[in-house]
Amino acid sequence: MADSAPFGNYQYEIYLKGLADELPKLPIAWDALEAAAAEKLDAGAHGYVFGGAGAEDTMRENLEAFRRRRLLPRMLRDVSERTTVTTVLGQELNAPIVLAPVGVQSIVHPDGELAVARAAAAQGTTMIASTASSFTLEEIAEAGGPRWFQLYWPRGRELAASFVHRAEAAGYTALVVTLDTWLLAWRPRDLQGAYLPFLKSIGIANYLSDPVFRSTLADPPEEDPQGAVGQFVGVFSNPTVTWEDLAFLRETTDLPILLKGVLHPDDARLAREHGVDGLVVSNHGGRQVDGAIAALDALGPIVEAVGDDLALVLDSGVRTGADVAKALALGADAVGIGRPYLWGLAVAGEAGVTHVLKNLLAELDLTLALCGLTSPAELDGAAVTESA
Repeated sequence: MADSAPFGNYQYEIYLKGLADELPKLPIAWDALEAAAAEKLDAGAHGYVFGGAGAEDTMRENLEAFRRRRLLPRMLRDVSERTTVTTVLGQELNAPIVLAPVGVQSIVHPDGELAVARAAAAQGTTMIASTASSFTLEEIAEAGGPRWFQLYWPRGRELAASFVHRAEAAGYTALVVTLDTWLLAWRPRDLQGAYLPFLKSIGIANYLSDPVFRSTLADPPEEDPQGAVGQFVGVFSNPTVTWEDLAFLRETTDLPILLKGVLHPDDARLAREHGVDGLVVSNHGGRQVDGAIAALDALGPIVEAVGDDLALVLDSGVRTGADVAKALALGADAVGIGRPYLWGLAVAGEAGVTHVLKNLLAELDLTLALCGLTSPAELDGAAVTESA
């Protein structure tokens, strides 16, 4: 999967088109793209994408944590040949970037996860598909490209196992188990609009297509959609899951298992003790516990606790190529992108997601080069400092 040319060369493509007076059709600056997306979305989708838990303090703190860190560029180094290729969980990635799992993407654009999957496949970027997708995991897999499956662990082990086995059969190469959403947080923007798309059968395609789930229904969802929604509500959340239940999951699959939502180093140690392969250091983009620590601030202690033993992915608050570099320098093996690709999806569907990925990959490549580095592996603590 080695790069044929550095991603940063994409900027010259843009400049050369400018000679023919052809300007980018979509915003280049991240804040401009965010604003364009905000104008596109209706009130419910806008609140879902842009909102967070409580007073949204943690959502803001995620961003501030990146602003507090500063890169330390080095000079007079040969960066003419470089690569962004990296390895996570024994899998080669074209860059240390994955698309974080986001549910109900059809509220952002009708093509939802299918558009995202196609764009990710075209760029060779790993997509993490959510259990709560608007399309089935099999439909998402048909787009090709590297992919992991995110599991919201439901009530009933048989249903959980069914999701996992379907993911295996569809070619997903890792399992990401979200731990921080056993209950939905207090989200004022969603509550003000009484907006929960699951109740309208949006984001439950994996359930409606699952043979185990369907076997629990009195009537097929095609005949009684509200009955299926009611059953979904009853099985989606499973707050009874504990560390001991991980043994069942480990026995169910040979896929690498990552636990998503870990912020405390003691939980990282427990994850290692229970035989998982990696962690996603994340606070759900500030959508679950308001007042929680920023994900980037949690990364250092977790690296110290288990960094040599578990693969570490950082998400929540990542916006730019420079943010990716900072997280890698602080010990992450890869970084998850969430809201930015939703902005692209909202503005222009598949083309918008492609726009985000090409820009982000180019920005990361150029950031590394301008810091005197030729690959993500060269990033370490010496490349970043914390501002006062």
